[in-house]
Amino acid sequence: MNNRSIFIAASVFMFSMVISLVDAVIHPPYAAKIPIKILFFFILPMVFFMANKADFYEFRKLFLLKKSGILKALLLGAVLYTVILLGYFLTRGFIDFSNVTPSLTEGMGITAGNFLYVSLYISLVNSFLEEFFFRGYGFITLKKYTGRKFAYIFSSSIFAVYHIGMLLGMFHIGVLFLLLLGLMIGGCIFNCLNERNDTIYPSWFVHMFANFGINTVGFILFGVL
Repeated sequence: MNNRSIFIAASVFMFSMVISLVDAVIHPPYAAKIPIKILFFFILPMVFFMANKADFYEFRKLFLLKKSGILKALLLGAVLYTVILLGYFLTRGFIDFSNVTPSLTEGMGITAGNFLYVSLYISLVNSFLEEFFFRGYGFITLKKYTGRKFAYIFSSSIFAVYHIGMLLGMFHIGVLFLLLLGLMIGGCIFNCLNERNDTIYPSWFVHMFANFGINTVGFILFGVL
């Protein structure tokens, strides 16, 4: 591994852990966490791209909208949305979801009254930040310096671990483990979607629909739907 690969891998790990610890320990209101996430998931990685001209050219390619793969991503997103809803209805009889809304309210100040605005941010903006950081910066760019196998495992693993701070207290440890495993597999799928076109749009669209599904469940748990 060269200096650039070490810098990318170390920054992805450290920035992710910062956000996870903020979730697990500080419990700021969700609105207060937005600028923190923008700083660590977008602005600071931009320092790397701005400091390396060759990588800045690659950075611009991450945002090229290519028709190839977009339709498949949208169809996959629609399927994933349906699977998430079905999964909730099929498992709510034996998985305890009662701690989800209290954890969101006590930990991040998310209530039934503001959940619509939070859900829109999570689905549209937060998903974009995560795809840029974990897939654009932590996979496509990292892969050039470390190789495909390491980038796949590293990016998807850190993507799963980063969610621990947010999910702690919501579910039993066994359910939490399954969720983290699912997030890791999902990270690998997202990497695969982007790898063919070197752009973050395919995974962003799928991620967006996944969040739509999770947020729909949230509306149900909050009693809005």
